[in-house]
Amino acid sequence: MNADFQQHFLAQWEKYFPQSELPIAYFYSDNPDPEIIAKPVEGWRCLIADLARVRKGRPTAVNLDSIGCRGGKYYAGFSDELAPQFPYFLSYGIPGKLEGERYKKSPEIVEEIMKGQPRQPAAGKYLVFKRWDQLADADEPRAVVFFAAPDVLSGLFTLAQFDETISDPVIIPFSSGCSSIISHPLAEVDKPVPRAVVGLLDVSARPYVAPNVMTFAIPMAKFERMVANMDESFLITESWGKMRERLLQP
Repeated sequence: MNADFQQHFLAQWEKYFPQSELPIAYFYSDNPDPEIIAKPVEGWRCLIADLARVRKGRPTAVNLDSIGCRGGKYYAGFSDELAPQFPYFLSYGIPGKLEGERYKKSPEIVEEIMKGQPRQPAAGKYLVFKRWDQLADADEPRAVVFFAAPDVLSGLFTLAQFDETISDPVIIPFSSGCSSIISHPLAEVDKPVPRAVVGLLDVSARPYVAPNVMTFAIPMAKFERMVANMDESFLITESWGKMRERLLQP
């Protein structure tokens, strides 16, 4: 991470989004700091819950053994298998055997939509998550993720649109909480026009964040453009000034 850019964003963030939570960034690594490697997990655990400590300033490096959810392992690229009977699990289940989440009307719909779900194999032995202010010079983030309340989300959404001519520079795909911050943004990284991804509309993941929080994940190339645009965008207008004042309120 370029230290000058890192500090520039911190200053710009405090200038236009005062008192707002810093984003976290992530990247793959074969040799993360041993002190941040997460311990193997027993039983089920949501990856979104694990990121709570990262948001508070405690970096973590996860792998196949330390992610406690099949979906998390899959969308982080460490496994190529979802839960058994996944199409039924995501729809109406199997009476007497499997309770369904009923997020899709039928297993056939699940099977069809899964054909278009992005997923990339892990590009390293670990997936490292760090809060923005804790990134080191050697770190090379693939994307940043904001855990944002509606006012902050509106600012990020509008800034993401600022220099785009396409109609959908921000997308809200059907996805799990972890997919919306990992596999979907990673699928955008190498596109000519990478898009930002709004997430955490996953009902199963929402209990692990505050009621007014959603995610906004941005591939690094797009994020760098967004930061460069701040001083000539709507953020300098009276309209955003009203929002900025609201962010300062207790």
